[in-house]
Amino acid sequence: MKTQIISTEAGDARITWHPARRPRLVLAVSHGAGGGIEARDLQALARVLPGHGVSVALVEQPWRVAGKKVAPAPKTLDVGWRGVWPSLEEPGLPVISGGRSAGARVACRTAVELGAAAVLALSFPLHPPGTPEKSRAGELLGSGVPTLVVQGGNDPFGKPEEFPDGSFELTEVPYGDHGFVVPKRAQITQEEAVTVITDAVVKWVGSLG
Repeated sequence: MKTQIISTEAGDARITWHPARRPRLVLAVSHGAGGGIEARDLQALARVLPGHGVSVALVEQPWRVAGKKVAPAPKTLDVGWRGVWPSLEEPGLPVISGGRSAGARVACRTAVELGAAAVLALSFPLHPPGTPEKSRAGELLGSGVPTLVVQGGNDPFGKPEEFPDGSFELTEVPYGDHGFVVPKRAQITQEEAVTVITDAVVKWVGSLG
């Protein structure tokens, strides 16, 4: 594991690398607007993917590195993501642009511009809770590259059945909420829910080029 501090126009960002022994891809994933790279799905990917030839770069946005508790406007998040991209490309491998929640929106908005090989959208916030009319589907549908959405079956920001038809793939984590937490009464355990995520991503990256 290696950590880099990257200067961007939005402030200093941080990349924590989990390298594969013989990498063929880089998966760069950022956190949401209310949390960091300690999120269970991001940590699981960093633990599992290197064993499948994918180096994982966990990216902390400048606002998070600075210790702030509230994320800035989407445009500022995009600036921070653009600023770390050259460092993500340094290994000379195709880069999958990814993130959870707000980070997934950033990945979709900037994929074509940055030359991402694909997009991984974890807990894509299709709409604010309770307001499905405020759809962000255009960002997802406009990613312009192969895209995998991994969505909790009970996510208040958009359940799987709410997503529009599109060229993206979608994997449902049964019973999962926006953080992929499953209730104790669920028919799968929390560990099994996390495995649904990692298995889906491993299979998907294996299908890329």
